[in-house]
Amino acid sequence: MALFDLPLAELRDYRPEREEPADFDDFWTRTLAGAEESAGGLAPEFRPYPTGLTAVDVHDVSFAGWGGHRISAWLVLPRGADGPVPCVMHYIGYGGGRGLPHDHLFWPAAGRAVFVVDTRGQGAAHRDNAGSTPDPYGTGNAQTPGFMTRGVLDPAEYYYRRVFTDAVRAVDAAAAHPAVDGDRIAVSGGSQGGAIATAVAGLHPGVRAAMIDVPFLNHFRRAVTITDKNPYQELVLFLATQRDAEERVFRTLSYFDGLNFAARARVPALYSVALMDEVCPPSTVFASYNHWGGPKDIEVYPWNGHEGGGNDHRVTSLAWLQA
Repeated sequence: MALFDLPLAELRDYRPEREEPADFDDFWTRTLAGAEESAGGLAPEFRPYPTGLTAVDVHDVSFAGWGGHRISAWLVLPRGADGPVPCVMHYIGYGGGRGLPHDHLFWPAAGRAVFVVDTRGQGAAHRDNAGSTPDPYGTGNAQTPGFMTRGVLDPAEYYYRRVFTDAVRAVDAAAAHPAVDGDRIAVSGGSQGGAIATAVAGLHPGVRAAMIDVPFLNHFRRAVTITDKNPYQELVLFLATQRDAEERVFRTLSYFDGLNFAARARVPALYSVALMDEVCPPSTVFASYNHWGGPKDIEVYPWNGHEGGGNDHRVTSLAWLQA
């Protein structure tokens, strides 16, 4: 692991042109409206979940996501709070699931609720982060193992259309609980979770802040040419065999590029980037950051890879959100 991308001085000014389809806004308006229509409402369910923990109350949550599919989540609340509390939406990194509520005590210890959203079809790649939400929707094209090429030949069929829709609807599910202050909801996540948080901040008008760490799914054309690490490598392997698919693939990806969501966000954001990150290269992170449409700060970790700032950055994020 070494420095491999642009120098930091150039990264701070790196703001490439966005590849944005003309119907980007219409695509997402139709997607979200269609999800509501097909689901017939959000129908959130909050089931008390016994944990043996004495300082928090936990609910095992499900709600109607894309296609009406039931999406699982945890709602972890600080016990004994005086009135509704602010909530942090937490989206999960690639391959992971919501795990156990015992994994998500940081924000409740700070007096905030946390709403941990399962990622459909994922949650079997990390030993301690099991998922419980299937992705029952099938796609017809050949695909590389993983999630990056599921339906990648058509934006309407692409896997992340379903994931991002679930994530937007999760904000409303969290706000539906009486212990959550729906006017004080922040989104957060690292890697894939950072990509999802970016999309939600750009699509949901009720979000009030965003914490986006070493985010994935940004500036696809550059990402696939400067790193050979997964998950971006899934796209490379697909294009190496589906040699006539390049135009269709990148057209689809343009509807899911974090740069286009960042440009639509207006809320304050705290980003983090690691300069030795070969999974989510720093230039792709700065590309998203420099297109962000609201107030923003970025923490730079010069000597770290994809782990980013670790627990030190969690402390920074808490101070930022409380400011």
